Amino acid sequence: MMRFTTLLKHPADWMTGDDGGASVVLTSRVRLARNLANAPFPGWARKAQRREVMQELRDHLNELPPMKDGFSHELSDLTSLQKQVLVERHLISREQAARNEGSASVVNRKQSLSLMVNEEDHLRIQAIRPSLQLKEAYELAQKVDQTLEDKVTYAFHGKWGYLTACPTNLGTGMRASSMLHLPGLVLSDQIGQVLKGIGKMGLAVRGLYGEGTESLGNLYQISNQSTLGESEEAILERLTKVIGDVARYETQARAKLLKEDEVMVQDRIGRAAGTLTYARIISSKEALNHLSMLRLGADLGIMPGSLIGICDRLFMETQPAHLQWDAGKKLSPDTRDIMRAEMIRDQLHSALPPAIDISGKEN
Repeated sequence: MMRFTTLLKHPADWMTGDDGGASVVLTSRVRLARNLANAPFPGWARKAQRREVMQELRDHLNELPPMKDGFSHELSDLTSLQKQVLVERHLISREQAARNEGSASVVNRKQSLSLMVNEEDHLRIQAIRPSLQLKEAYELAQKVDQTLEDKVTYAFHGKWGYLTACPTNLGTGMRASSMLHLPGLVLSDQIGQVLKGIGKMGLAVRGLYGEGTESLGNLYQISNQSTLGESEEAILERLTKVIGDVARYETQARAKLLKEDEVMVQDRIGRAAGTLTYARIISSKEALNHLSMLRLGADLGIMPGSLIGICDRLFMETQPAHLQWDAGKKLSPDTRDIMRAEMIRDQLHSALPPAIDISGKEN
């Protein structure tokens, strides 16, 4: 069984920005909500019932070939900091992190499959792929789903489909989403119009960590809202088309900005590079916004292409829980801001000119 430290040692393939098509669409995620028949939903279950469901599911999940030698732990065995790190890595939800007794997390070594036991539903099967690969993510999750369906009896109704704790997931039980980097639409003041259009199509737009979170670093999640009365294939096809359209709007916005206001674009990117290279104190929000501009510069060829992967990793590794895990202790917000600035300077050292210390010495 993989240790927590091993899980964090290497970034997943969808974190690194190495995929050639990930300029605008960074990641694609598909999540399937499933429940066992003849067992109360987690929110209604007693502690003993939750533990019984967890044990049954974990035994089956750990036997799955894709999960061999993966990470498999009860959440009650993890510290609050470890759980928050998993949230920042999008491997468990904020809702599951708040749960304890009778919940578990099972993650494969590549971190492309994350299985949440006793979150809102008995099981959440999540698959993540880089760029716009919703179909590939669905196929990955579906293989796990089909294998499990031969081993357990799901709560399923002939008319209503898969039965879920929340009525909004009824039917396919599927939520599909992509994370998009949209600085061009933000800089050109088109983002509001585009997001409004997405809403009219029956899709949801959320922030970096899903429902109830704000957009930081010009990052937006676009996902389906309806799960009933439409097949998985139809949902994915519609969502893929809309996300592809938004990606084209973003690409066009970037090209137009370069053509009509090139100096402004270069200035925003240059200021971000300067701040990140020299700052000694930087908040999480400010870091994400500047990293967004730096990534845009790399995408446009204004900055070295190697910065794309660096920025994508820093989006995650500069988050509060990751910083504290790296430090091996709980840190005050002020200390985190200092450590964050130092980490960013160190990471950018090889790709950008070195920062100069206030003493006049180079770092």
